[in-house]
Amino acid sequence: MKTEPQLITDALFGEVEQRAQESPRRRMNHNFHGAASDNPHRMLNALLRGTYVRPHRHVTPPKTEAFLPLTGRVGIVIFDDVGEVTGTYALDSAGPVRGIDLPSGVWHTVVALTESSVCYEVKPGPWEPASDKDFAAWAPEEGSAEAAEFVTRMEALFY
Repeated sequence: MKTEPQLITDALFGEVEQRAQESPRRRMNHNFHGAASDNPHRMLNALLRGTYVRPHRHVTPPKTEAFLPLTGRVGIVIFDDVGEVTGTYALDSAGPVRGIDLPSGVWHTVVALTESSVCYEVKPGPWEPASDKDFAAWAPEEGSAEAAEFVTRMEALFY
């Protein structure tokens, strides 16, 4: 359990962004919660343009999820059960839309719309890797050649 206040600073943004640049996934979390068993989970999520977040939902157990970009701009894409886009939401640290609270069970992905974005994310714990996310069977697997094409299609929804 963390016992000292944790500050959210420009220096911390830089550190998390640097770790994202060093990651093949082009994204990186910085957790404020102390353990996977904590509830809720609070984190920074640095996303670099081109990162692929495979569409997923949280149903086992049901979990809501909130995203607030603190720097940059991200797009949230919502899908139906067969992968058709049913909603797009541009979130920008400068407004006018500054965040989103997603209900559990909604298929979604997040797309970096600027070279770098840092989001504050909150969702219920605990984190169980085997059941945290249901990945969409209709979406490319992470690391596949189709994933980069998918990201390009999702980015185009916002331009």
